[in-house]
Amino acid sequence: MPWTPRTTVAVIAEREGRFLFVLEWVKGRQVINQPAGHLEENEHFIQAAIRETREETAWRFQPQGLVGVYRWRIPTQGPTYVRYCFHGQVDDHRPDQPLDDGVIEALWLTPDEARSGRFRLRSPMVLRCLEDYLSGQNYPLELINEMD
Repeated sequence: MPWTPRTTVAVIAEREGRFLFVLEWVKGRQVINQPAGHLEENEHFIQAAIRETREETAWRFQPQGLVGVYRWRIPTQGPTYVRYCFHGQVDDHRPDQPLDDGVIEALWLTPDEARSGRFRLRSPMVLRCLEDYLSGQNYPLELINEMD
């Protein structure tokens, strides 16, 4: 059987020193993550980031750059994830929109709140993406080439 990593997108959105996170149920545990999810067949990376943010938070995401590309393997023979993390702004909040299955709520957290240990992280990529963004890591969206 061929090895295939799971391709995902994630979003860093900042507003007044707070960052958009998702509190969700994963395998019976509450965890936080950036708005994130799997790239669907025939979907572009940026389209996936916009879609996932709307589905998980009810906010519209407007990408401005790429924070980085990350690879993480769940310990002890777990799957490998490749995450494309974007940053940008959100607007057009639709508070009455139902959120994706498993999503409890969207949260706006400070970096210290995200780091505090009060919340379990979905993966180590959550804080790594945030820290990279805070350190100024930023690549143009043109770095991604979608060849259909």
